[in-house]
Amino acid sequence: MMIPAIDLINGEVVRLYQGDYAQKTNYQYSPSDRQAAYANAGATVMHFVDLDGAKDSTKRQLETLKTVVNHPTMIIQVGGGIRNEEDVKQLLALGANRVVIGSLAIKQPELVSQWLATYGSEKIVLALDIKIDEQGNKTLPTHGWIEDSGVNLEDLLAQYQDAGIKHVLCTDISKDGTLTGTNVELYKELCVKYPDIQWQASGGIGSLDDIKALIPTGVAGVILGRSLLEGKFTLEEAIACWPNA
Repeated sequence: MMIPAIDLINGEVVRLYQGDYAQKTNYQYSPSDRQAAYANAGATVMHFVDLDGAKDSTKRQLETLKTVVNHPTMIIQVGGGIRNEEDVKQLLALGANRVVIGSLAIKQPELVSQWLATYGSEKIVLALDIKIDEQGNKTLPTHGWIEDSGVNLEDLLAQYQDAGIKHVLCTDISKDGTLTGTNVELYKELCVKYPDIQWQASGGIGSLDDIKALIPTGVAGVILGRSLLEGKFTLEEAIACWPNA
C-alpha cells in the first residue's frame, strides 16, 4: 500500500531534510489540494505530520488539520508532538483515524500501552526512527533525532507486542529525505521477526525501483513524501507496481 505523506508548517506543505528545520523546502501546493490529488490517484491511507505541533503542542495546526482529517475515502493518520492523552483525544475528536506517536512512545511505553488498551490498536501508530551503528545495534533517538534515548528497538517492541501494537512506521534515519533508496534488509528482518505488526517503511524512496525493492520484505505500507512532491514518479505509477493494488 502506498501512503502519501505531507509535512505541515504554518498550514503550508514542506519537507525537512533529515528532520532539520533549518533545511526546509516549501512546496506551492495547499494540503487539501494535494490530498484531493492523492485520493483521486487511488490512495486509501494518508499521513500528515504537524511540524509546528511537534515543536510546541500549543501551536498545533488544528484549523489546517480540520480540513484534511475527515476524508470520505481515506484513512488519515496524524503525528507531530503527541505529549499527553489530551493530544490523542484532541486529534481523534477532530476526525483523525490514527494518531502517530514518536518520542513519547519511546520514553513512556507504559503510558502509550495504556492508550492502546483504551483506544484500540487501530487508533495508534508508533513512529520509530532508527539509528543503526556499526555493530548493527538499533537505537531510537527522540525529539527530532537530537536526543539519544538509550532505548533499543527490540526491547521496546517486546513491550508493545504485549500491549497489542498493530501499526509501526519505521524510518532508518540515515535514509530520510535522501531519495537514495530504503534499508531493504532492515524491513525484511523486522517483518520476519514481528509478523503480526503492519510495518510502514519510511525514508529514502526516490524511484519506482526503490518501491519494488520493498515488495519481498513484507511491509504493509510505503510512506511517500518528497518523491511525490518533486515528481520523481506519480502515485498512480507507484500503486501500479505494488502487488494486490
